[in-house]
Amino acid sequence: MIEITSQPISVQPVIDKVKKDSHGALVTFIGTVRDNSEGKKVTYLEYETYARMAEKKLKEIADEIQNRWQTDISIVHRIGRMELGDTVIVIVVGSGHRREAFQSCEYAINRIKEIVPIWKKEFYEDGSSWVGHLPTNT
Repeated sequence: MIEITSQPISVQPVIDKVKKDSHGALVTFIGTVRDNSEGKKVTYLEYETYARMAEKKLKEIADEIQNRWQTDISIVHRIGRMELGDTVIVIVVGSGHRREAFQSCEYAINRIKEIVPIWKKEFYEDGSSWVGHLPTNT
């Protein structure tokens, strides 16, 4: 499951897409909206993307992970306006062993931040700012 959505993410279906009897480990990363960033109070976030390209890049990352660690992976990223505590991203990795599952999950979130064209705007009590940069490998 590779998906960009504007709807709230339900975690269990993402887990269910990966879970198999042959997996001894399922690692789940859930990224949420926090109330602060670099000393500023965050009131909400907005994520924008070029969905077709973002899904293509997420699929590339999933393929890299499956080839490198022989793990199964699902990634769902939400776009649009999100309030404090909302789930932004869910990554689930299934593997025969925990080491590969943890390594794959950490690799996935790092690669997403590096190459997937999803942009975050933070809104504060006194203004707003774009966070991060345009990925260079798009």
